[in-house]
Amino acid sequence: MKILLAEDDTVNAEYIRKGLVEKGFVVDWVTDGREALTYCLYNQCDLFIADRMLPGMDGLSVVKALRASGSQLPVIFLTAMSDVDDKVEGLLAGGDDYMVKPFHFSELLARITALSRRPGESNAKTELLVHDLKLDLLTRMAERQGQEIELKNKEYALLELLMENANRVVSKTIILEKVWDLNFDPGTTAVETHISKLRQKVDKPFAEQLIHTVRNMGYSIRAPR
Repeated sequence: MKILLAEDDTVNAEYIRKGLVEKGFVVDWVTDGREALTYCLYNQCDLFIADRMLPGMDGLSVVKALRASGSQLPVIFLTAMSDVDDKVEGLLAGGDDYMVKPFHFSELLARITALSRRPGESNAKTELLVHDLKLDLLTRMAERQGQEIELKNKEYALLELLMENANRVVSKTIILEKVWDLNFDPGTTAVETHISKLRQKVDKPFAEQLIHTVRNMGYSIRAPR
């Protein structure tokens, strides 16, 4: 699940971004309202967390413009503006939820989960299926042949990325960018290590292999041929 975070306070933004990434979400962060609106209009994402007091263009105006464009992208306002009138204004402008700072991170996670259950503007999938492997995007649970597979956060994010791109090769560069939020190769074996762990859980207990290494290119997941 990909989330856009619009927050101009660096400390708050890093706290939220780090927490969401640790939970397996892909997070893009902008600090300016105009940049947030442009991102929402021209990039794919599944949820938008917006501060109201953004430079360039305030969060309320961003969401109004987004709704005027016809976008149904789920929006959570996360702001210090706490009056009842502020909340009413935010929800009437097109926000789907409204949280006031300071906040509990667990509550933000719960609200993200609740919003993700709603049908999105593109009827977003709630599960991914490759052969007999199923990944529930709402409960974040994997299952193969009826057997539940317990995944850690990075393993879940990696499997989600592979299954979203089933039958296609996903390069190490893309995996580092999408799962670890890195735009460079740090020279570690994190990708290889996590692919190995996924294979132990997803493939090894079963007769047919789904995760494949494509030499010098990357990794893919596909049904047996």
